[in-house]
Amino acid sequence: MTKKTIILLGFIILKFALQYILISPEYDLQRDEYLHLDQAHHLAWGYLSVPPVTSWISYLIFLLGNSVFWIKFFPALFGALTLVIVWKTIELLKGNLYALILGTTCVLFSSLLRLNTLYQPNSLDVLCWTAFYYIIIQYISTEKPKWLYIGAITFAIGFLNKYNILFLLIGLLPALLLSKQRIILANKKVYLALVLGLILILPNLLWQYNNHFPIVHHMKELAETQLVNVDRIDFLKEQLLFFIGSFFVILAALYALLFYKPFDKYKFFFATIVFTLIVFIYFKAKAYYAIGLYPIYIAFGAVFLSEILKTSWKRFLRPIFIIIPLLFFILMYNLVFPNKSPEYIVKHPEKYKKLGMLRWEDGKDHALPQDFADMLGWKELARKTDSVYALIPNPEKTLVLCDNYGQAGAINYYSKKGIKAVSFNADYVNWFDLTIPYINLIRIKDYEEKSTEFEETGPYFKSSAIAGKITNKFAREYKTTIFVFTDAKININKRIEAEINDEKNYIKE
Repeated sequence: MTKKTIILLGFIILKFALQYILISPEYDLQRDEYLHLDQAHHLAWGYLSVPPVTSWISYLIFLLGNSVFWIKFFPALFGALTLVIVWKTIELLKGNLYALILGTTCVLFSSLLRLNTLYQPNSLDVLCWTAFYYIIIQYISTEKPKWLYIGAITFAIGFLNKYNILFLLIGLLPALLLSKQRIILANKKVYLALVLGLILILPNLLWQYNNHFPIVHHMKELAETQLVNVDRIDFLKEQLLFFIGSFFVILAALYALLFYKPFDKYKFFFATIVFTLIVFIYFKAKAYYAIGLYPIYIAFGAVFLSEILKTSWKRFLRPIFIIIPLLFFILMYNLVFPNKSPEYIVKHPEKYKKLGMLRWEDGKDHALPQDFADMLGWKELARKTDSVYALIPNPEKTLVLCDNYGQAGAINYYSKKGIKAVSFNADYVNWFDLTIPYINLIRIKDYEEKSTEFEETGPYFKSSAIAGKITNKFAREYKTTIFVFTDAKININKRIEAEINDEKNYIKE
């Protein structure tokens, strides 16, 4: 085993270790993770909010036991593979050992540590962006057609994981057309690779068509409820924070892509980052959508810096560029990761507020960062729902109906009673089992100061009561209420079916 291999393995082991120790055990899984895990039980070529790849991984996690270890393993794996690809890119660009250590350190101690703690499509998205850029560099270096087909497969996996990778092409194509490398587009094998990619993503496109393109509805809803609160200046500020320890390395990459002769063939990468960021800014995208852009530029910057820091006096600057990302990680350790108790954060909000971490998607500041608040209260909700479910006569004829996908997913994940909660929210609208003749209803309702649930639902049942509430005041689901309605006076199934159809018609529109 070579010295380089030992060092790379050391980085990989450290990466996995960090991903498991950066989350305090007092936090549950995050809201989105429950939805993705539930998709394992409803495999399809598409979903209302995401393409199918996440569901395939969720099914694998289910087969492995559905434990938190495996849930956290896969985003950590994708992060480790991103690190490996940056290493391989540096080798391809003929970077020395210092360049390899610098680039890998910059990728390791970055926002990817936070991103890779969550089981969401984002970790694989960043990996696919990085891999696709690496494949482009490989093709330009070797001109071997196999890289075009590998690129098509990589893009297809990225597309079937998260549609965000379309922004990669939108930024890359004009950059290529304006560069000498546009000759690549004259190669007929590019279009054969394009056909291969289209064939691979076709099942998902057909699913979208057959389901009236729900992604359009999802993006419209996202724009109206979340992206409307995105500030373009804040977007740019957050770009600096994602790889703040690597800022000078990325800056060096941009300079090198313009003026460093060995990088002449890759000059279009400068325009690529500019065009891609402009598109993101125009559409008021969330800041983290652009994270996949940066790892490949760290590779360019590391190689360039390793060359210009070869002279005697400049060699003393080498350790500084490696220490900077490590120092920023140490400084951010107690802030950006959920490794501090909610009580601690509430008592020390100043630094969190200064970094904008207390600002939620509604544009307002709250007691905890939104992601942290989304990791609390779920076990309590499932436990209390289980208790209610066990006390109801004929529990097998009880519908557990939630207001949002987080509630439904958390109950399904933690339930000891085999509950299959549903919601009119997100993909759950397609997962109702109307073959069961429901006579009871457990209604999980978002907190309302003056709830009208008894007035609206109570008349259809012989008895009704409030069975519990979420008491964790730090949870985003704080005061979420559990209503119980028993012995239906009407056919619940027909009423539920009507509401499902209304929701589906709304999505079609």
